[in-house]
Amino acid sequence: MIGLTRRGTGVLAGTVVLFSAGQWAGYPFFLAIAGAGAGALVAAVLLTGRRPRVAVTREIYPDRVERGKPAVATLRVHNPTGRRQVAFSAGDRLGGGLRAVRIRALAPNAEAVHRYELPTDRRGRHQVGPLTLDRGDPFGLGRRQVAAGEIATLWVHPRVHVLHPPGGGRPRHHHEGTAADNRLRGSYDLREVREYVPGDEIRHLHWKATARTGQLMVRDFADPDQPRFTALLDSRLRGPVLEEAVDLVASLVTSAARADRPARLVSSGGLDLDTSGGVPALRPLLDALCVLEPSSGAALVPEPLTRDGAGGLAVVTAGGTPADRAALAALRDRFAPLVVFVFCGSGAFAGIPGATVLDVSDAADAARRWNAVAP
Repeated sequence: MIGLTRRGTGVLAGTVVLFSAGQWAGYPFFLAIAGAGAGALVAAVLLTGRRPRVAVTREIYPDRVERGKPAVATLRVHNPTGRRQVAFSAGDRLGGGLRAVRIRALAPNAEAVHRYELPTDRRGRHQVGPLTLDRGDPFGLGRRQVAAGEIATLWVHPRVHVLHPPGGGRPRHHHEGTAADNRLRGSYDLREVREYVPGDEIRHLHWKATARTGQLMVRDFADPDQPRFTALLDSRLRGPVLEEAVDLVASLVTSAARADRPARLVSSGGLDLDTSGGVPALRPLLDALCVLEPSSGAALVPEPLTRDGAGGLAVVTAGGTPADRAALAALRDRFAPLVVFVFCGSGAFAGIPGATVLDVSDAADAARRWNAVAP
């Protein structure tokens, strides 16, 4: 798109005024100046009318980065034509800002490589690009802007602090009670003796029960449940407190996943992500926290957590209502241990039976307190 700069607009207005004055008053000098201005404007249009013919590629490394850590964009500008490409400036869009890049003159089939750091001070999924090619004339009267290159995405994850892995596991169920639906099979914890069905292991046949009943009976083995961990984030928070809370939750679920423990991420705004643990679980957990937005819900504890929950639970909030306190107290029968982090401690959750309540100032302080009391 070709347009005039502020200087070009001023020259155009001055040219019109001088031409009109020269015509009305009969001053050739004014007409001469107006003609020079018109000539400069025509030259600017001609010089900027030719679109830069370049191919642009962009690489971002890493494409996922912890908040505050470095990320670099590598911009390659290639001249695929057989003619020399004159120098021009460009602007690479970085989220809501613009990074100026000066592209030097390119010989035929030549390539220029530019590297620069990307801002990573704000959590979120940020758009990088497209590159805006900006070509102007020597007098700065006109300019042409053309979008080039693809759009890349930079994921800025929350800051992660080093924490001890969380403990906690659901009760073992063997001969009594109900077994967990997601139990692991293959150990030698005897759960029950039942009738054989096609596909069962022959080596698990229980010959005494078979002789007694006259039907093939097999031993059903089940592993005890692995330690599980759930982090509940109060997404009703706003501003810097929310960012500190997100950093803390990211640190908690990261420590659990790296310890190869099933980790579940829940927010009061409706986020519910259950993972099986391990390094592969880190990306979906951190991506979900990367794009988490404040919610407007009234309850701290979402309904799914009151129906389905076990293992250890860490709650990250900044205070709440008596209803929130009652809801957390009701979770004590489902989760052990239960740890509540309260930013800017309000005392709203003090004294919950069986719960450890930690008043913290920021995520770093919470990490120190957690490492001191981690089960």
